[in-house]
Amino acid sequence: MEVILTEDVPNLGSMGEMVKVKPGYGRNYLIPRKLAILATTGNKAQLAHHLRQLEEKKARLKGLAVGEAARFADLSVTIARQSGVDDKLFGSVSNRDIEAALAAIGITIERRKILLKDPIRTLGIYNVPISLHSEVTANLKVWVAAA
Repeated sequence: MEVILTEDVPNLGSMGEMVKVKPGYGRNYLIPRKLAILATTGNKAQLAHHLRQLEEKKARLKGLAVGEAARFADLSVTIARQSGVDDKLFGSVSNRDIEAALAAIGITIERRKILLKDPIRTLGIYNVPISLHSEVTANLKVWVAAA
């Protein structure tokens, strides 16, 4: 099944590309979520028009993401956790905790955009990358302190 992507889809393609996907993935996931449209002959003919619109949308979204990245440059969050010997935490700090800390100060970020490789297990200061756009990544300073 061929579809034209209307949004950037990780590990599949970027906005405006025509890609082949399995029929179930296209019908049940991409098309209902408006991440793609079916690549029919009519849609293929309109692809040039859509590409112009998609490029404008992509540029606008990138501009918004760059503005957000500037806001994250001066931002830091503090997460308090109980710790034991050698500053090791009882438990860990995950992207859910970072999402909740950001929500507490009024910033909503999807959890999957917080690119924390491994959970934080010790006290300290960490730079956590946040993907705001496929081409824009901001660093958030996370302070993990003893409660």
